[in-house]
Amino acid sequence: MKKARLLATLVAGILIAAPASAADLRIGLQDDADVLDPAQSRTFVGRIVYTALCDKLVDVSPTLEIVPQLATDWKWSDDGSELTMNLRKDVVFHDETPFNAAAVVANIQRSQTLPESRRKSELSSVKSVEATGDYQVKFTLKSPDASLLAQLTDRSGMMVSPTAAKELGANFGNKPVCSGPFKFVERVQQDRIVLEKFAHYWNAANIFIDKVTFLPIPDSTVRLANLQSGDLDMLERLAATDAAAVKANSNLTYADAIGVGYLALYTNIANGPRADNPFGKDKRLRQAFSLAIDREAVNQVVYEGTSVAGNQPFPPNSPWYDKDIPVPARDVEKAKALMKEAGFETLDIDLQIANNPVQMQMMQIIQSMVAEAGFNVKLRTTEFATLLSEQTAGNYQLGRSDWSGRVDPDGNLHQFVTCKGGINDTKYCNPEVDTLLNDARASTDNTVRKQKYDAAAQILNDDLPIIYLGHQAWIWALKKNVTGFVPSPDGMIRLQGVKKS
Repeated sequence: MKKARLLATLVAGILIAAPASAADLRIGLQDDADVLDPAQSRTFVGRIVYTALCDKLVDVSPTLEIVPQLATDWKWSDDGSELTMNLRKDVVFHDETPFNAAAVVANIQRSQTLPESRRKSELSSVKSVEATGDYQVKFTLKSPDASLLAQLTDRSGMMVSPTAAKELGANFGNKPVCSGPFKFVERVQQDRIVLEKFAHYWNAANIFIDKVTFLPIPDSTVRLANLQSGDLDMLERLAATDAAAVKANSNLTYADAIGVGYLALYTNIANGPRADNPFGKDKRLRQAFSLAIDREAVNQVVYEGTSVAGNQPFPPNSPWYDKDIPVPARDVEKAKALMKEAGFETLDIDLQIANNPVQMQMMQIIQSMVAEAGFNVKLRTTEFATLLSEQTAGNYQLGRSDWSGRVDPDGNLHQFVTCKGGINDTKYCNPEVDTLLNDARASTDNTVRKQKYDAAAQILNDDLPIIYLGHQAWIWALKKNVTGFVPSPDGMIRLQGVKKS
């Protein structure tokens, strides 16, 4: 009897100690994130993690409007050379460092000066940033930059603890400290990223999840199987081929939103020794490769009609799309003629892709298509973060990766194709393109900006450092007991208001 009573007491103690109402959310990601430092990172899934971990000065609404987050309001000077922001007064970082104007100044300067920072080109128009009050900052620009506010909706505007940033330097990503609704707990590369609710979050009353675990699962079939078995509560980038199955499953919820990004191939134009090959040196070969692809067919087959064919950094339904450069129809004979003009009947291509089945399927179809024009494509798969690292280092000939897209057109183009762009892995450099894109940044007149982007598009469509393939929809699948999720065209997973019953 004593043993029985003791056992009952122990069980009761365990039940009391365990929070019966704790809501733990497990989210399946298509890839693993790279370094968890907003100044250094570049992966799409990293941005998903940041949405829970690191608040920004401003955010993007589901209707793609720029809305307050850590900044409550803002105002441009009449000449567009100054941006003044008022800040929230009820915010602390996860290490209890106060958030204020001095913290914003430290963050912007870090992104501009940290040797490893990828945000330098995004903030290149900023001459200075200063605290004009305890909770007010002023950005003074070298010249007007209409894209700056949109840049601050993403990693350039993410605020990290100045205390932790100073202590950890370039190693900040090992133990990131931000001011978002969840704080960092642990990370195991290629396995999980664990965050827990931050009790002192300024909007804690709207956070109903206690712990969120991000699990990289590149195989979309395995990712869905884990959701169906209950090992996941939610997944991002459901394969389009599985959309019908999810919609028919009474235990699951389907959600989607048309994205603002693109699918593309990146050519090594001048990034190290591996750029020294005919494909990187002769645009006629890149034009031939592009003409050998049936974009409509690829997008219909791989994405079940949920994506659209594309040949520019903006989708065809975007106001920034240049209608004078329509998606090219497949023309194998013209592709062969261009190859012959360049002095080739056949050409070997080493194409690096991420190790997920959807991308593999797409590139196998393209591999077959371009073979008819004489391109012998060898597909080389690798983990996505490694693929990006290889591209940065110039250790590639042709690479396939996607861009999630930005609200302002500058975010889909400038950093990729300007000579000193922060994510210009191709090392393409054309002073005329730089001038056009810099001028587009400087104008607040959308008619003028459109003219500049169209002129740049004409050049880029001829040079083809980046071969655009299409624009996909973001698709999510959730367990029925997960409610309150609002899909957004930027592909992010915002957990404010999300509940798990």
